[in-house]
Amino acid sequence: MPNGVMKVETLSRREREKLRQRQEMLNAALQLFTEKGYHNVSMHEIAGKAEFAIGTLYKFFRNKEDLYRALVLEQSDKLHVALATAIGEPEDEIEKLNNYIRVKGEFFRDNYAMIRIYFAESHGLSFNLMAGLDAELRERYERFLALLASVFEGAMKRKRFRRIAEPYHLAVALDSMVNAFLFLWLTNPDRLHGPEVPGAILDIFSKALISS
Repeated sequence: MPNGVMKVETLSRREREKLRQRQEMLNAALQLFTEKGYHNVSMHEIAGKAEFAIGTLYKFFRNKEDLYRALVLEQSDKLHVALATAIGEPEDEIEKLNNYIRVKGEFFRDNYAMIRIYFAESHGLSFNLMAGLDAELRERYERFLALLASVFEGAMKRKRFRRIAEPYHLAVALDSMVNAFLFLWLTNPDRLHGPEVPGAILDIFSKALISS
């Protein structure tokens, strides 16, 4: 289970209330970051938006960088849980990959504000924060790539896919292609329609991978 993800039903009423308050603070911060940019928002503004005293906000987060880290890691955990579920459900490898592309596309669409903030603002954050945050995100990403690579490995063992490259390299290539398509879709929708994304990507890969 990823860090920060827990079963709510196992928590006490007080713990559930603290989780609810924390989530309200994160939601308020995301809305303000989206409207004004990370660097133009203060902790006082976040507390006011969430309707909590500033002291209460500091009980949950040491500073704005700590809050930002929590926000990014929370979104990362949600994405990787969703992708792992999408890949794990069907038996056929093509369906696994189709589900992965579809679910990732839905996540990008529904969480575009957070994705835009991360790529637009993170370069201006402190080196120490980004070094630590990038390390944690990299760890999560490597776990996902290993899972995605296992789909290719399984298909190759069953002679479903041809072994044109190492499974890990194929996982990196596919994920990079998906990201490129999704960013084009979100930033310039006139060039690419969302429903076309999974089919277009799978068509490119299947022509090279599927054994005749």
